[in-house]
Amino acid sequence: MAAADPAAHGSAHHGSAGAHGAGPAASVPADGICRGFGPQAPRDISAPAGRNGRIFNMAPPAARMNLCNIHTHTNAEHAGPGFALGAGSGTHGGFRCNETARLTEKELKDPAAGLGAFHGAKPGDTIEVHWVFSSCEVAPGKGLGSCMSESCQNPQLRVEAQAFLLVNDHTALDFKDYIYRGTQVNGLHQPRALPAGTGTPVIYGGSTTGPRYNQAICSPLQVTWSVRPDCARLDINSLYEWAALGNVFEEDHSHGVRPLVTAEELLSQIR
Repeated sequence: MAAADPAAHGSAHHGSAGAHGAGPAASVPADGICRGFGPQAPRDISAPAGRNGRIFNMAPPAARMNLCNIHTHTNAEHAGPGFALGAGSGTHGGFRCNETARLTEKELKDPAAGLGAFHGAKPGDTIEVHWVFSSCEVAPGKGLGSCMSESCQNPQLRVEAQAFLLVNDHTALDFKDYIYRGTQVNGLHQPRALPAGTGTPVIYGGSTTGPRYNQAICSPLQVTWSVRPDCARLDINSLYEWAALGNVFEEDHSHGVRPLVTAEELLSQIR
């Protein structure tokens, strides 16, 4: 979930590195670890240890909050049991689904020949999708700014996260089953559904993410994370269709990742 300037409309989008996020620290600490910030994200959800002492109330379940943003990252920002293959460093580092090397030639064929409407994603890629929820009375929109309002500047934030392995296979999951199409339940904006069958989500206290942050430059925002531990196969055709149809989030490409946070002083204890 990329951070954004609350004054603009920006991302729960970890997305474009400059457009989102409450401002980073002005200088990099000598030891490379930011000080005075609450627990950070992303992390290895298989490693529960953490020593960050900042405590905040965990957000309510997604069904009791407003969906405010959906966006994706190229490669998983988190590491987990089903996405443990390192993808290197940099803006598109992160982790890949464990089944990546077992895909067939047919599953890896790009039906759009590199011209798909959802840029920066192709068959064989791993993406991490973030459904961002806010305690504010807001409607879904572009970036993290859509999760706040003039009357609600300090919301509780929750991110439901799922890593997908993109395949050219119409029998795989359809992304359009998980999108927003004006659905309201009990007066709250909700996606059509959230992924199921990919393990019990790991819930922890963290922050916003995105490539503008690392262990030296931390995010000040507090986020309750709910990260599913297993990958799922997603039909890339459905992702292209979502972008081609247009969406309220103005999402048409996959965003970069924040490097994995490993310093225990920057992590909460997973309980």
